[in-house]
Amino acid sequence: MRAARTRTAAAVLLTASLVLTGCGAGATESASDGKADGMAAAKPADGAAGGAADSASGAAGKPAAKAPAQQHVIRTAELSVEVKDAAKALVTARRVATDAGGHVENETTERVDGTHLTSQIVLRVPQERYDSVLTELAGAGKLLDRRASAKDVTDQVVDVESRIATQRASVARVRALMDRAEKLSDVVTLEGELSRRQADLEALLAQQASLKDRTTMATITLRLSEPEEPSAEEREEGRPGFGDALGGGWNALVGAAAWVGVVLTALAPWLAVALILFVLWRRLVRPRLAARTRPADAVPGLPDTPRNAAGAPVVPAPQESPEK
Repeated sequence: MRAARTRTAAAVLLTASLVLTGCGAGATESASDGKADGMAAAKPADGAAGGAADSASGAAGKPAAKAPAQQHVIRTAELSVEVKDAAKALVTARRVATDAGGHVENETTERVDGTHLTSQIVLRVPQERYDSVLTELAGAGKLLDRRASAKDVTDQVVDVESRIATQRASVARVRALMDRAEKLSDVVTLEGELSRRQADLEALLAQQASLKDRTTMATITLRLSEPEEPSAEEREEGRPGFGDALGGGWNALVGAAAWVGVVLTALAPWLAVALILFVLWRRLVRPRLAARTRPADAVPGLPDTPRNAAGAPVVPAPQESPEK
């Protein structure tokens, strides 16, 4: 009985705890739903309030978005043009640059082979007139070569401007410290620091000025050249005449004689040695050979022996004695 009662009490307690837990969770969910509903209800109100605020700002004339930063570009171009008269084209190029609001930065002119002129001129023109000036210069004659480039340096310009602002603030702080300094050592130290920071500021200002000049004025390098005159051989047409043939034959003869002279000059040492050997053979060797082959002289006191046509002695036939 006690075990049954214990089990019943445990079941009742477990059931009661489950019921209480379910009620607490329901209350929590209801509270959460209520908060969410409250936030959802508050959001339209906030949106309405924000819209009213935006309308008020627009009505006040304030800009809604930030304007884009200005783009800074360095433009350069190189042109090679062939013209009939380089001096005249050079004058025209100067006039075009001046009319566009630019100027001539550099100029070089020279005569090649004493026959034709070549010129190179560097022009600086405003960026807004860059394309029109380039087109006009390219049409001055026969265009041989054209190169153009554009380099965006907006980030560099913005960085230099920011560094200048920072450096100016740094210089102002050092000057303020100098005004409050009382010791001589502090003043000397601050003067040195101020000089260094001012030098850095001047370098940044010079860099800014260079960037400004290169981004506001485009650079155009123009090369002008005159056509080369054809040579005399290129101007001649048709077959050569008798004078040309005679001249060609004479040139061939002179060339052959020159080659013969070169060959004889190369053989001169050999010919000299051969001549010396021939003289020695003629004066010394040949007489000795002739003496060795000469026949012996006849014995003195003896009658001359008859000889035949070949030079051999003729032996007389023996005489027969008379029969007794």
